[in-house]
Parts: sequence; C-alpha cells; structure tokens
Amino acid sequence: MWQVYFKELTELLRDKKTLIFVILLPILIFPVLFGIVGLVMATTTSKAMEEQHRYVIVNEQQAPEFAEALFYHKNFKKVETTLSSEQELVAAIRNDEFDVALVIPADFASRKAAVQQTEWQLIYNRSSQLDFMYNYFDEMLKEYAEKLQRGTLSQLGVDPANLTAILKPVELTRVNTAEQRENIGESMGAILAYALVLLCLSGAMYPAVDMGAGEKERGTLETLLICPVSRTAIVLGKFLTVLTTALMTALITVVSLGVWGAIISAFADLSKVSEALASITIVDLVLMFSLLLPTAAIFAALLLAISIYARTFKEAQNYMSPLTILVIVPLMIAMAPGMELDVTTALIPLTNIALAIKELLKGTADYGLLALIFASTTALAGALIAFCVHWFQQEKVLFR
Repeated sequence: MWQVYFKELTELLRDKKTLIFVILLPILIFPVLFGIVGLVMATTTSKAMEEQHRYVIVNEQQAPEFAEALFYHKNFKKVETTLSSEQELVAAIRNDEFDVALVIPADFASRKAAVQQTEWQLIYNRSSQLDFMYNYFDEMLKEYAEKLQRGTLSQLGVDPANLTAILKPVELTRVNTAEQRENIGESMGAILAYALVLLCLSGAMYPAVDMGAGEKERGTLETLLICPVSRTAIVLGKFLTVLTTALMTALITVVSLGVWGAIISAFADLSKVSEALASITIVDLVLMFSLLLPTAAIFAALLLAISIYARTFKEAQNYMSPLTILVIVPLMIAMAPGMELDVTTALIPLTNIALAIKELLKGTADYGLLALIFASTTALAGALIAFCVHWFQQEKVLFR
C-alpha cells in the first residue's frame, strides 16, 4: 500500500497541473480574489461618486431653498422639462432623457405653513447604478427638514436648542454581550467553512481523475494490476494519495489566508479582526483540521470510485460535475439564517462540518457535538472507502 502511495504521490508532484491546482492556486486565490474585487469596487464606487446625474424638479417654486442647494451640488446637473406626471417621468428616465426626477407636492408651501407633513417623490432607476443618488438626496433633505423643523419650533415658541430632545426624547443604545471573536466568527465562519470544504473537493478531484480514468486512458492500469500487490493495497494507496492532495490544498489555503490577512492588516485598520483571530487557539485549529480529515476522506473515496468507473478522463469529469452541486447545497444550508449546531444538524453530512467550523471560530463549540460530528463523518468515510475497495475488485467496473 505504501509503495503504491509513494509512487502515485511522486508522479503527481512531477505533474505541473497538480502543482498548479494543489499549491499555486490556493496561494494565489485570496490575493487575486481580493485584488479583483477591491479594484472593481473601488473603480465602480469612484465612478459613481464622480458622476453627474441629470435631474428635474417638479414644483421647485414650492421649495426654492432646496432647489438652489441641489442646483449647486457637484453631482447634479439640472435639466428643464414640462413633464409632471409620474408615468411621464418614468418613461423619460427609461428613455435616458434624464436620470432622476424629484416631485414636490404642489401644495407643499401651504402645508408647511399649516405645520402638516408632506411626501416628496424620488423617481430613478436603482438597478443601473450604486445607490449614491438616493444618499445624496437623503442627506440634503435631512438638512432641509432640520431647517424647517427649527423654523416651525420658533413659530410655536419652542427653543430650537431643544429640537433633538423634542423629536427624539428616548435614544436606544445597544450593548452587545458577544465577544469580538464571536462576532467575527459569526460573519466569517460559514464563508471560511464553505471555502475549505470546496477546496478539499477541488484538491481531490484532479488526482482522483488522473489515477483512475487517466490510467485507463494511458493503459498503465493493467501494468499496475499484474504487479505482486493486492488490489486492496493498490486502491488504498491511491486513496491516500488523493486524500493527501485534498488536505494539502485546504492546509495551504488556510496558511495563505493567514499570511495575506496579516499583510492586509499591516496596511489597514483591522486591529479588532486581528485581536479576534489571535484568540483562536492551536486546539481550535487542530479540531478544525480533525473535522476536515474525514471530510476529505469522503471526497477522496467518492471521487476515486467515480474515476475507477469512468472509461475516459472526460467521462470522469462529466460524472464529477454534478457532485460539486450536491456538495454546495448542504453548505448553503449551513449559511442559512437561524441555522445552529445541535444534535440533529450534527448528523447532516457537510452541513455539520460547516456549522462546527463556525462554532470553533466563534469560540462557542460544544465538544460533545464535535465528537458526534467526527464519529458520524468518520463512519460515512469508512463506508465509502469500503465501497471504493469493493468497486476496485470488480472486473466489470475496471474493464467495462
């Protein structure tokens, strides 16, 4: 078994594709991903903030001060129009005649004098841009509304200095009892678990295809079968090789995440995140890796069994594509709001692993449930390994 293992591992390490998928890709995935996302977001945000929006105001004479402030705003350019109805304004925006329309009620001045509330209407296409346009209007309207409130209070004989206490006599302050680590773990845990499990799958996929269907295509499987080694030893050696690459991919990814996170923290104010991550102990990391071990074994056994059954490299890839979707579904369930780790969810494959990793990051893991998850996942992995060994013994599978 070990001879087969070292032989397969040596051959894989000589393969450039393996080095790319197992080592290079996990190292580069986070800086490339963060870099692309950051660049796109920065470019899009900068463009949206500098863009001049064409606007029209209906009944602007009702609020001349607001209309004047909007006219001198750097992000807006006034467009004259005779349109007034909502349907006409919507149609004009869709035809790109202007970007936004503000409709002030025709009786705004009289209702303001009578101290009555009015409703202004902002018409624009939210799907075509970041929502900076609404924020601009909202900020300006808050300033304008505050001026009106102070003026109204003066008319009513109320001291404007007491404006805040009158409009908001009670202010609710939130005191969060959760530790910083718990907050970070809640937001990052599910995403990290999602990435780690999928990387275990992707790390096992290429080697599994190559050692089963790939050897069939190259005609080297027959040579291996006539060697003085039992078929059980052959398949277990191949299984351990696939398992090793899957775990290496996940391990390198975690190390890469830590290194790049430290680099980013050095250039950004992420002290709270750093403090939270620093509170994660070696025991937590060992437990996390212990949970990934049977998970990777499940993927290795399942993928190797599929590869053994397939006639060609391409056929094996076609069989494995739906498996990715089947893996994503339980991981998405773990990310659902309100999904917590308990005795029931601890028995759901993959969902239990994702929830357990999140609890470990939060520092609130129940070790009894972790033991249950490890036992159930190991039992499932053992069953799939036994099936893979049995599958390899079948002549009709190997030479179909």
